[in-house]
Amino acid sequence: MSEESACKISAARSAARGESGRNGWNVYILFLAAFAVSIAPLDADTFTFRADQMSGGRAAGKETIILTGNAEVHSDNLVLRASRIEILGENNQFIDCTGNVWGQEQEKEIFFQTDRLRYDRKLKIARLEGNASLEDRKNSIVAKGRFIEYDDEKEVTIFQVGVRLFKDDLVCRSQYAVYRRKEKQLDLSGFPVVFKKQDEFHADRIRVDLDTDDVTMDGSVAGSIKE
Repeated sequence: MSEESACKISAARSAARGESGRNGWNVYILFLAAFAVSIAPLDADTFTFRADQMSGGRAAGKETIILTGNAEVHSDNLVLRASRIEILGENNQFIDCTGNVWGQEQEKEIFFQTDRLRYDRKLKIARLEGNASLEDRKNSIVAKGRFIEYDDEKEVTIFQVGVRLFKDDLVCRSQYAVYRRKEKQLDLSGFPVVFKKQDEFHADRIRVDLDTDDVTMDGSVAGSIKE
């Protein structure tokens, strides 16, 4: 065989391998978009995702994955669903969800819905914006606000703007509230008012024991009690 023929055969083989590699990559991308995929964990956290479509890159300093269409992410005990989910940062630390956002903390039975949610997987803090609501089914509590920040490790939730909380016969309203789940305690400020059955309470600051429904008030206290 001549040297020229050998070179042509070698070139053809290289091209075939290249085409096979490209086809293999295309198949791999379609597989990623269609099925759940496990990717690098953060502090031993199990992390998977699925969607109709996926785009993005893993270049150092510019790590981004964009999921669109029936997007879903599982991170440890947290499940997130949205029309669009963007995963950013080293070790996929940040998750940004928009459009019909729904989430669940499975172990603690906490559910939430919102227009937009941003989650830090390292700090385990979720920030909900827009028409946001959070339901703590273990404690029979439903709360709503324009901004909600949920700290999963501390089990502390901050509500801001148009806050409303419902529990059995108890209704609480304010502009700012802090819910401490472990202590079953709610602190209200910013024109707070509490309705307890037919009773009504106003003050500068109100604390509610969500285990006993006892109300403690401080500053400009007023109210009405119906027998």
